[in-house]
Amino acid sequence: MLKPGDSLTLSCKVSSLSVTDNSYATGWIRQPAGKTLEWINHIWGGGDSYHKDSLKSKFSISKDGSSSTVTLRGQNMQT
Repeated sequence: MLKPGDSLTLSCKVSSLSVTDNSYATGWIRQPAGKTLEWINHIWGGGDSYHKDSLKSKFSISKDGSSSTVTLRGQNMQT
């Protein structure tokens, strides 16, 4: 369980496509308790990433082509 102020790292192993193929983007969404789904960010195979403005300072996204992994990092998490 996260405590206020904690950081968070989530990784997703992509198996059906290449995370370096610029035809595809991989992204993250969240669903805060009692609220609707909310887009956080996504990253294209070429490396361009896009973020929801209000969450840009809280979350970052990266990818590793050698392991086909996309990672979300969050900082200063709240409960």
